[in-house]
Amino acid sequence: MLQRIAFCLTVLAVVVLAHAAAARNYHHINPIPFSQTPCSVFDHRPCTPSLCSVFGHWPCIPDINYPYGENLQLTVQTVPPKEDEAKYQRPDHDLNTIGDLFAQLRSCWSPPPTEEAREGMQMSVRFSFKRSGELIGPPRLTFATTGASGDNRSAYMKAINDSLNACLPMKFTDALGGALAGRPLMIRYVDNRDLGSDSGTPPETK
Repeated sequence: MLQRIAFCLTVLAVVVLAHAAAARNYHHINPIPFSQTPCSVFDHRPCTPSLCSVFGHWPCIPDINYPYGENLQLTVQTVPPKEDEAKYQRPDHDLNTIGDLFAQLRSCWSPPPTEEAREGMQMSVRFSFKRSGELIGPPRLTFATTGASGDNRSAYMKAINDSLNACLPMKFTDALGGALAGRPLMIRYVDNRDLGSDSGTPPETK
């Protein structure tokens, strides 16, 4: 009986010592500054949440962070605010980040002519890109302003398709093309021009 107790105590001591050694080694293997240190939800802060496959080595930090949710979402205004004008300038290099992609999509937008437009019109479409920068099928309409006529919808859908086609294929880097391929992208187009009497359909009043 005493031999069994002694054996159990020995095994327990070995386990405790091994765990302590592993803990000491863990704190010395990562020289990254603490603000970017990978962590799990059980670790102390500040640190950067890690993202890995269940088959990959842990920990790791993703090369591209997507703070936009499951769908990549973007709002494009026909007349951008002055503080956002820089975000509507077309990049002069291959697209390497989500910010580059969004700037390219904003710069591509060309609204319908005023005689076919509707002041305050909003329309959302959803689509995905191939790795090559081409579209996987045509954009799918997901929302249009209530009360818009069929002619208004057709005019804006044509403008959206023409604007996207004019920018295709997108020139992705290999990294961004691989990360975006097949990922849903939703764009909300907002026609915030002051059309006045040129508007084909006057805005709704409340």
